[in-house]
Amino acid sequence: MSATTDAATPVVRTESADGVLVITIDRPEARNAVNAAVATGIAAAVDRLENEPELRVGVLTGAGGTFCAGMDLKAAARGEQVNVPGKGFAGLTEARTAKPLIAAVEGYAMGGGFELALACDLVVAADGARFALPEVKRGLIAGGGGVVRLPKRIPHHLAMELLLTGQTVTAERARDLGIVSRVASDGDALAAARNLAEEITRNAPLALAAVKKVVRLSDGATEADAFAAQATEVGALLRSADFSEGVRAFAEKRTPEWTGQ
Repeated sequence: MSATTDAATPVVRTESADGVLVITIDRPEARNAVNAAVATGIAAAVDRLENEPELRVGVLTGAGGTFCAGMDLKAAARGEQVNVPGKGFAGLTEARTAKPLIAAVEGYAMGGGFELALACDLVVAADGARFALPEVKRGLIAGGGGVVRLPKRIPHHLAMELLLTGQTVTAERARDLGIVSRVASDGDALAAARNLAEEITRNAPLALAAVKKVVRLSDGATEADAFAAQATEVGALLRSADFSEGVRAFAEKRTPEWTGQ
């Protein structure tokens, strides 16, 4: 599966194996900047991840040693739409996904590229990766989720420093801040993300979806409301076939065979 430009050149590629869908932005000549084709391609790839039961985890990455340089300003100047209705910038930043999504970052994740990483559940970065939200340097703000999400992920004053200065941070600094989950050697971010994805796929798909749903519902909710939402999800899990399978597999000392039911 791929999204294409007018010249029929793939700009978003997908590859699936062992329950993991790798989504690759493939515009290295433009540092994988987001144009309309990239936005619709990512949206379609995420829909595939959500709709195919055998797919458990997604990995978003970029080709040619760069994750994503953000919005393609030349494409925007031509009037191309880089927002997808209901899914936001690049077809992802406002999407609600049930399945875990990992960003595998090599090189630059700038502006909207950083916001794509923030839209994922986990971030794996190569040593040489660099992150920034430089929109204030251009008279804008990080409107694809940077201003909204970053202060919820890291301490307020540290988030404000990045948002108000537009400074670039290394992968190591991003890990220290809590933005990056794991740091890999240059060239190995995708492999490390695949390993993390495969670890996640060993767990029950309904439980993974429930974790994401409760985390989302808890955002901004009172503690009582958050626990009430969690109780609903736990009750559904307790009635599921996968929970029964998990208990049996534990007792029988074997690997569970999940059905997502």
